[in-house]
Amino acid sequence: MSKLLRKPVGTSGKVHDVTPENAGWGYVGFGLYRLKAGERAAEATGETEVILVLVEGKAQITAAGQDWGVLGDRMDVFEKTPPHCLYVPNGQDWAAVATTDCTLAVCAAPGKGGHKAARLGPDGITLTQRGTGANTRFVNNIAMEALDVADSLLVTEVFTPQGNWSSYPSHRHDEDDFPRMTYLEETYYHRLNPEQGFGFQRVYTEDGSLDESMAVKSHDVVLVPKGHHPCGAPYGYEMYYLNVMAGPRRNWRFANDPDHDWIYRRDNPQT
Repeated sequence: MSKLLRKPVGTSGKVHDVTPENAGWGYVGFGLYRLKAGERAAEATGETEVILVLVEGKAQITAAGQDWGVLGDRMDVFEKTPPHCLYVPNGQDWAAVATTDCTLAVCAAPGKGGHKAARLGPDGITLTQRGTGANTRFVNNIAMEALDVADSLLVTEVFTPQGNWSSYPSHRHDEDDFPRMTYLEETYYHRLNPEQGFGFQRVYTEDGSLDESMAVKSHDVVLVPKGHHPCGAPYGYEMYYLNVMAGPRRNWRFANDPDHDWIYRRDNPQT
C-alpha cells in the first residue's frame, strides 16, 4: 500500500490522526472522529488553529470558552448542502458531544493568534460548479483565501459526479515562489456514494521521482506532500473529498502539468 494512503484505524472514535510529525512535513494536520449519539471528542489546539467541519450529523460544540450550540444540518454528506464549521484559534480547547451519529473533521495548521473563534457556514457558503464536461465538479469553499478567516488554513470540499475527474487538469503547488506558486501541503479525505464504491487518485511529480496511484474508498485519506494529484470517480459512484491545505503563506497559487495544460486552455479560452 502506498505510504501516501491512510486507512481509517476503525469505524468509531478517532479514526484518523495525521500530524506533521507522522506525515513527514511541516504544516498540515487532519483528524477524523466518527461518533455515535452521546459520544464526546475533545482536544486542546496547542500551537495549531483548527477548523471543525461537521461532515455529517450534529454535535453540541463548546470552544474557546463559548457554547456554540448544536452545529450540523446534513445527515448525509451527499446532500451537498453547505456544512456547519467552527474556527478555533491556537491556545484554546474545544469539545463536541454528538447529538446524532456524526462525522467530525478536525483540520489543523500552525496558528498565529490572528483570528478569534468563529462560525463558518452554512451562511456564506454556496455550492458552485467548476469545470465543464467530464471535468465538472461542485465546490463548497469553507475557508479559502478570499475569506480572511484563518491564519494558515485553506479548507474546501468538492463533489465529483460519477464518471468525472477532479483536481484536474493535474496541478501542483509545491514551490514557495509567490506569486507564481505557493508551497501548500494537502490532505484529501474521501467518501464514495454508494458507500461500497472506490475512486482513484494519482500523486506524481513531473520528473517521476514520485508517482503513486491509489484506489481510494470511503473514509480514506491521501497525503499530497508535493506534485500533481488528480482524482477520478468511476461510473456509478460519485466522489466527495474534503481538502486541507497549509504552508508558509495563506495563498493558493498553482501550476498545471505542462503535458495537460492544453485541456485547461481549451476549456478556458478567455484566460
